[in-house]
Amino acid sequence: MQMFRMDEARQASPVGWGVQALLLADPADDRLAAGVARFGVRLTHEGELYAALSAIADDPAEWGLLVVDCDRFGGLAAVQRALALLGEDARRVPTILISADCAAQEFPEDRHSPIRLRGPVSSLALRVGTEHALRDRLVWRAA
Repeated sequence: MQMFRMDEARQASPVGWGVQALLLADPADDRLAAGVARFGVRLTHEGELYAALSAIADDPAEWGLLVVDCDRFGGLAAVQRALALLGEDARRVPTILISADCAAQEFPEDRHSPIRLRGPVSSLALRVGTEHALRDRLVWRAA
């Protein structure tokens, strides 16, 4: 017999509660922005690749998550080349790359490697990707 406690299920917090996230996507794409915001992140929406890279380079510690819709910016390979320009700064920010170029979802064990999700992304894949990206984050809640 399987048992569980319902009172514990109601205490769950959104995955990214309080995390400052940078979403690099089409400003008109409300679906992706709403999907990311649903996890409790404080979302900054950027529509230009190099403006987003500049924000990360200026203060990588400010960002707890980077989500990129790669198809809008030349595809997966182009975005990976652009992120490589940042060097170690980009590796310090947990990153989710979304692209139709992805043949399969990738959730790497290396904490500094980006998570790759097949586009268009489903809400379930986005949730799993966000949980995987923020797996090192501790959230202390008062009981």
